[in-house]
Order: sequence, then structure tokens, then C-alpha cells
Amino acid sequence: MDCDTIIIGSGFGGAVTACRLAERGDRVIVLERGRRWDKKNYPREPDDAWWWRHDAPETANGWLELRLFRHIGVAQGAAVGGGSLIYANVSAIPPQHTFAAGWPPEITWPEMAPHYHTVGKVLNVQTVPDGQWPLRTQLMKDAAQKIGAGDRFRKLEVAVSFNPKWNYQLKDAIDPKHSERFDNAYGIKQGTCVHLGNCYVGCDVDARNTLDRNYLALAEGKGADIRPLHLVRAIEPSEGGYRVHYQVLGGDEAHLGSASARRVVVAAGSLNSTELLLRCRDDLKTLPQISDVLGQRWSSNGDFLTPAKYPERRVNPSQGPTITSAIDFLDRSEGQSSFWIQDGGAPDLIGNLIRASEKAHPEVRVLLESVRRALAAHGPLEHVMPWFAQGVDAGDGRLRLRRRWWLFGPKELTLDWDLRGSRRLFDTIIAMHRRLAAATGGDPVMLPMWSLDKYLITPHPLGGCDMGRTAQDGVVNHQGEVFGYPGLFVIDGASIPKPLGVNPSRTIAAVAERAAQLMSAAAR
Repeated sequence: MDCDTIIIGSGFGGAVTACRLAERGDRVIVLERGRRWDKKNYPREPDDAWWWRHDAPETANGWLELRLFRHIGVAQGAAVGGGSLIYANVSAIPPQHTFAAGWPPEITWPEMAPHYHTVGKVLNVQTVPDGQWPLRTQLMKDAAQKIGAGDRFRKLEVAVSFNPKWNYQLKDAIDPKHSERFDNAYGIKQGTCVHLGNCYVGCDVDARNTLDRNYLALAEGKGADIRPLHLVRAIEPSEGGYRVHYQVLGGDEAHLGSASARRVVVAAGSLNSTELLLRCRDDLKTLPQISDVLGQRWSSNGDFLTPAKYPERRVNPSQGPTITSAIDFLDRSEGQSSFWIQDGGAPDLIGNLIRASEKAHPEVRVLLESVRRALAAHGPLEHVMPWFAQGVDAGDGRLRLRRRWWLFGPKELTLDWDLRGSRRLFDTIIAMHRRLAAATGGDPVMLPMWSLDKYLITPHPLGGCDMGRTAQDGVVNHQGEVFGYPGLFVIDGASIPKPLGVNPSRTIAAVAERAAQLMSAAAR
């Protein structure tokens, strides 16, 4: 075997697993489809590498992939560090009752609690200091109080480093010159947050505690071999382990390769992990015994966005961390739905991303043009509040491979997702967004893709390779091991068996901490 463990993907599942197995002494190879990014190559101008295209990854292997299906789209990152480079930094622990049903019996709140704590410590999570609230954080608190829900307002833990001395009253406060450089606990240089608002597109002062600055740094320090621009195409059993076939991206010619290991961890995200296993089962026939449940019970995690115009109030969503606070209705007290509302940020550079759409997938270009028109209609961005939400949706989507023209053409990943099962949740979220906006002098506006076509975009896909007790109700067991294939694991958002209703990154990482601990115990 070329190594002990091959890990496919370096997001919250893959990074944690790579770190813990490398610490144990495993020879670990991490195959990551995306690039290594830092402030020297973050996309900024329209001609930069903004877009990843699933149909042309050889030439379009940039920062963000927006994959559009019939009724819903999914936003995904492509990077060493996975989704941690494009997410909103929120490190949320779901309510304890989340684990009361829908999970294998081995996974309970008491079982998960110490792993949530470990993840928070490694990511150095903290809340925005009280003297550094962006305008929209105060707007959130005002809105909660005005509708009689002041006790539901809470600051959120975010994976960002702050300097308590910084404040908005400093001269030219929002300027990199005020960021203080330091070495983090893992020997990586970072800076403190000065509220530049570029979280989605790469922090110019290195204030975000992304996975390349902690878990992956620890893994590499213990010898893990992280290989960017390696897109995995197939997995097959081989000599008591598995051989992983990949394509090396970025060159003038296609470069194919493979590596073998006794253990393989698939951690490429909900869509990509599920698609890879579907192709291995149904198309390539290399893993034919994977459960029939594969692809089922996919969830959008209830993501929803309602912009609101505030003609008389400055909001400045391009200042501060992308999300800082929430108003918590996870107790199902509103409309029998479990959800929470969050403040939303939008970087000034979003216009450059839209202008770069010529290099995006054709379907994405059409969507971005509608977004551009909507932004123009809303007026100056500083008077717009993006009201965010996540909630517990029906979790009844299905991923599968289909030919584009019935019996002809290549098999493509499709996502069957029907709004009807989750309509109550979204209607309740919309009603709350409108209520909060009205209470604070805002005028909510439905985005055209929702008002005209009931189309949604989610950055938090979950499921597709769900945990279960047996192959009859799941693809993997409580540890993430694929039923029928010892040594093959799925440890990422694909294995989460139900919607969480909160930002899922910390749960994915905690599940990975637990799985890696069990792997280590089994090896002793």
C-alpha cells in the first residue's frame, strides 16, 4: 500500500480525520480537488479564478462552485481547507434534542459533547467583542426586542481572531494597518480582525481560523501529504484495501494517477461524496454492494435569504464578520418549525464575482444576471440588511445519476428536491423576516428567483450517505464506515442523517473527531 489512509477532501470531515490519524502515526495522503489559497492569490478582480465548473475542472478550478439543479442550487468551495475558506465562520452547537431521534443509537448528546468542545478549542472560537459590534448586530438585537423576543437574541461563536483593543472609533478603523500579527497555537502566522467584510472571498489579514491554519497544519506537521488539485474519479477494492484513481488538474494535459491504502475516508462534501459513491456503484461497478439508501434523505438545512431595504438606517453589511448573531426559534415555538434567524454580510467584492460570470457555467451566468439586477434595484448596499436563516427542513431530497437525454448522453448528477415537504418551514421563516424588518423600519424584498420560481440556493447541503443502523436504513454506520466495505468511510456533511437547523460545520467536525478516536481505539 502507498499509505495507511487516503482522505478525499480537506473540509471539516477530512481535515479533522487527517489530523488525528497523522498524530497517531498513520501515513496519510489527502487528495483535495481545490487549490491552496492565501492572500497572495485570493480572487479579487473579475479576471481572477473565481469559478469552479464541474463540467470543466481542468480549466475552471477556482474559488467557488455553484451547482444548479431543477429546484435548488448548492454553493461549494474548492480549496485546501474545504468549505472553511468560503463559510461564514459560524461554529454552532445544535440543541441537545437534535440527537434524540434520527441518529444511530450510539450517537447521543453526552457522546458528542466533548467532541464539540475539542473542535471549539482547536478552532479558537469566540464571539465578537461587545465593543466591536457591526451595525447589523445591533439591528438584530433591536429587532428581537421590538417583537418581544429579546431573550432569544444571542451572539454566535465564530472561528475568527479578534483584538479587544480595536473599535470602530479608531481613525480609518477598517484598514489592514490596524490588524495585529501573531503566531497561533500551531505556529501559523495570522492577524486580528479589522472588519474588512471579505470572509466569503478570503480574509486579507488572515483573521479567520480556517482549517488550513489549525487541523491541516497539525496534520502536515505530523507528516500528512496534502495534494491540491487532485480530483478523485473512482475507488475500487484492491489487495485488502482500496485503490483511489484521480486526475491532477491545472496542467496543459490530463494527468491521471492512483494511490492505494488499507483505509479510505471520503470527505468531499454532501454532493461530491455522494456522487463519487453513486458512480462507483452504478456506473463503474467498482463498489456494487453499497446500500440502496445512497443518495436519499438529502437536506438543504433550511437556508433562506430575505434582503430588506432600510432607507433611513445604515446597515453596512460589507463591514464585520459575515455572521455575528442569531435570534433563536429552534424550540419550534413559531409555526411548529425549528429555525433561527441570522444577520448577513456581503463583501464589497461581490460585484467582481458577478462580473466574472463569463467563466462560470452557462446556467450560473443566467442566475447571476438576475442577482445583478436585483442588487441594482435595491440601491446602495449600505442600506440593505441580508436577513439569513437556517432551519430543519423535510430532508427528503434525492441525489442520483441520470442520462441527460433518457437513454443517451453521459450520466449526470441530479437532485430531486420538492418544496412541498418543507413549505411550512420557509413560510414561517419568511413571515419572521418580514416581521423583524418591519419592526426596525425595513422593507423586505423577495429575490426574483424565489418570488418567480420558488428557487433556493443553499451553502449547507447535508445527507446523501446517511448514517444508519444497517444497510437497510443507512449507507454508513455510526462511525462512518460504509456497510459491506470494511475500511471505507464517509466522514463529512454527506453522512449527517438529518437536518440540523444550525450552521453544520462544528457538528461535521465533532463527528469526525469521534470517528477518528474510534479508529485509533480499534487499531490499538
